[in-house]
Amino acid sequence: MIIGVLKEPDFENRVAIIPKNVSAILKLNVKEILIQQSAGENAFFSDEDFKEKGATIASAEDVLSKSNVLLSIHPPSNEILSTLSKSQVLIGQFNPLSNKDLVSKLLELGLTSFSLDAIPRTTRAQAMDVLSSMATAAGYQAVLKAAVKLPQFFPMFMTAAGTIKPAKVLILGAGVAGLQAISVARKLGAVVEAFDVRLAAKEEVLSLGARFVEVEGATDDKGAGGYAVEQTEEYKQKQAALIQQHAKGADVIICTAQIPGRKAPLLVTQDTLENMKKGSVVVDLAASTGGNCAMTENDKTINHQGITIIGDSNLASSIPSDASKMFGKNMTNFLTLIVKEGELNLNFEDDLVEGTCISHEGAVKNERVKKAMS
Repeated sequence: MIIGVLKEPDFENRVAIIPKNVSAILKLNVKEILIQQSAGENAFFSDEDFKEKGATIASAEDVLSKSNVLLSIHPPSNEILSTLSKSQVLIGQFNPLSNKDLVSKLLELGLTSFSLDAIPRTTRAQAMDVLSSMATAAGYQAVLKAAVKLPQFFPMFMTAAGTIKPAKVLILGAGVAGLQAISVARKLGAVVEAFDVRLAAKEEVLSLGARFVEVEGATDDKGAGGYAVEQTEEYKQKQAALIQQHAKGADVIICTAQIPGRKAPLLVTQDTLENMKKGSVVVDLAASTGGNCAMTENDKTINHQGITIIGDSNLASSIPSDASKMFGKNMTNFLTLIVKEGELNLNFEDDLVEGTCISHEGAVKNERVKKAMS
């Protein structure tokens, strides 16, 4: 079996595996690992680094035509997909709950695909969970971006020139990205508050030294696999009022709240923005699904009446070396699950294999994606 690694689109700096992963994958008795030329360049992994670990550097054409399994972060273009054969397998992070056109294309072409962001969120799956890995990178970078744009210090200073008060940071959504943002903001000396509809997040927020902003009456679906779920209109009204109250005193708001397969919940309204302090910063990690902030524009930084709003759903790409290390380790662990003695072994009785599989033999395997498509 030959495994191929594709170079990502121009907007992406990460790579699906790094040179260190090559050695581990070769131990699975795969015949060869083909790396598209300069695939790791933007993550600071050279072609020579890959070759030293036993990989072969190849053209895009050779990677696509010779590989039995293709690895990438983002899905290949429709043009590339159309060149693949039904015997080839795609593995990456394809956002299938929202990217329904891609799922339809995969089904139309009869391709087998696995999306690591769809893997069941269980203890056994943690070593393969790219959502958590990339959210860690995004949460970290979000706070640093805010600190650069904020026209004041994060920590408190007591100087001969007077006392500088610490910045106040409000985190919306206390999943992996939100918790990482809390941790970094606290290390930088900020006073931090965090909001989440999931009461299970309260203990984690408090353990990191932040205050938990609680809105009573949240719907908490235990069958949602730890994800947030849609809330009632009554709850949304109470939520909006409380968030606006806390946003008025915040210097920084980090938005991380998302519902898989749905538009991101609107948490920071235009009215809320216009009541915030001039010079405040909003970093919206939910920008690609509409954003938690009313004025967010994806992949743009805008100024709205003195408030800086950064819309960026791909912050992991801005820390490409370590983000690639994490993604590559997740990818390697998943390959260990499905590759036995150098051959692909797709055991769909394994919940991790079935849960991660988006398309196979013209059918959707993942139950949540199947519901979304229907």
